[in-house]
Amino acid sequence: MKRTVAIGVQDFRTLIEKNYFYVDKTHFIKEWWEKGDSVTLITRPRRFGKTLNMSMLDTFFSIRHAGCGYVFANLDIWKEESYRKIQGTYPVISLSFANIKATMYESARHAICQVLSDLYSQYEFLLNENVLFEKEAAYFKRIDDDMAESDAVIALHRLSAYLSRYYGKKVIILLDEYDTPMQEAYVHGYWEDLEAFTRSMFNAAFKTNPYLDRAILTGITRVSKESIFSDLNHLNVVTTTSEEYADSFGFTEEEVFTAMDEQGMEDKLAVKKWYDGFAFGDSKDIYNPWSIINLLDTRQVGLYWANTSSNSLVGKLIREGSRSIKQTFERLMRGECIESPIDEQIVYSQLDGSESAILSLLLASGYLKVLSVQSYLDMEAGQPPLYKLNLTNYEVQLMFRNMVTGWFARAGSDYNDFVKALLQGELEAMNGYMNRVTASVFSSFDTQNREPERFYHGFVLGLLVELSGRYVLTSNRESGFGRYDVMLEPQNKKDDAIIIEFKVRSKKEKSLEETAEKALKQIEARQYEQKLRDSGVPAGRIRKYGFAFEGREVLIIDSI
Repeated sequence: MKRTVAIGVQDFRTLIEKNYFYVDKTHFIKEWWEKGDSVTLITRPRRFGKTLNMSMLDTFFSIRHAGCGYVFANLDIWKEESYRKIQGTYPVISLSFANIKATMYESARHAICQVLSDLYSQYEFLLNENVLFEKEAAYFKRIDDDMAESDAVIALHRLSAYLSRYYGKKVIILLDEYDTPMQEAYVHGYWEDLEAFTRSMFNAAFKTNPYLDRAILTGITRVSKESIFSDLNHLNVVTTTSEEYADSFGFTEEEVFTAMDEQGMEDKLAVKKWYDGFAFGDSKDIYNPWSIINLLDTRQVGLYWANTSSNSLVGKLIREGSRSIKQTFERLMRGECIESPIDEQIVYSQLDGSESAILSLLLASGYLKVLSVQSYLDMEAGQPPLYKLNLTNYEVQLMFRNMVTGWFARAGSDYNDFVKALLQGELEAMNGYMNRVTASVFSSFDTQNREPERFYHGFVLGLLVELSGRYVLTSNRESGFGRYDVMLEPQNKKDDAIIIEFKVRSKKEKSLEETAEKALKQIEARQYEQKLRDSGVPAGRIRKYGFAFEGREVLIIDSI
């Protein structure tokens, strides 16, 4: 029977009771429970069913859902007699940091206090049950939006004690999207303040908590153990490369195709092209649930997962990244594979300059997939293994194309007009448009106003997006006796090929004209056109441009 596809429903009971479309993931309950780990951190990309699975755990274990076994009656977990007996028998503390997206530390701390205050409100009945001592009741009443930091950091610990005493049983803590405030703290510059606050709270809740039976934290990233998890040496961390719970988050290909059959949809090859590509451990062909559910609802492929977040952190890191980072991203955008060491412990302090740290974040966030990992037999002693990576799927590729296009949105039509002038060889128009483009968007790439290279390599990414159907664009590749900056090789023999060399004016040069001329001379002296000639492009169809930069001023000249 065809079920209704409901978009955005993350409450487990609602999905089941209303018979909305749902893929049975209740085997996760058994797998997690039987492992017996004290504290488990599971990282998965956004919109991968983390919140729904946490709701499922809460519904299954929480005393608040006692007597609701009927919800699981037709699901895998209910086949186990022993699990029927423990449904609804544990005090469960369930909370989420998903909505804590503040631009300042005080706002973030206040938002966390609001979450804790709302949590305590659910258990106000404890004040009337003769469970709390006088000082405990006074503490309970202090838990509000403006509570002191010293009260906030021990709030989960103390609530565990109160509930354990009342129910005569240790508690389960479920913390969803634990790292959302941390990503925001990095983007907005208050990471160190939030790190200290969070470390104290997590230590009290998950390390020095004798009232805790077990806990699960979910998030996108594994934040470095040396920061907020420095005291949690008993933490079991499950990342995208781990074997544990591999098919518990996301849809397998079999589950996707079965759902399409239920909904009467046939074009499985197109769906595979757009959405396949995620891999957890050795489990390949994993699909993002958000994209698939929207696909089933609209009955057509499109950008769904890619449009569910502003991707502010990823965009910031690539846009403001070094020349090397932009060149690596350029290769990924062209569909190439890259190799890099990966450290799944995200160290936010390294994200400003470490290419491998940024690629590690992209992998954790689901934008990259692992094709292979270097064998330890092939590694030099003491060296980390190399991961072979590329973009996850077609949807991710389109998302990044839109991101790059958005970087030039402030320049309005000037950027598009510049590209048109470049293709038509209109030098005067190119100069006018390019100077307006740099005036509009230069600071977006060069945040420290010291590295104009960051701008023009971002500009190259823009060209890649604009001209991908018409030209093969490469940069910083060998040709002749050196490395050219940009080469546009036409896919249509009627179009001209283009070589661009960038130069930043030095103190030795008297003017921008001299700098631009130096760029053209380098093209000729190092015979950059040789690669094009070898490809059959005649000399008369190769145009060469020297771009000279001084601050936000640009001068472009061509060879005659």
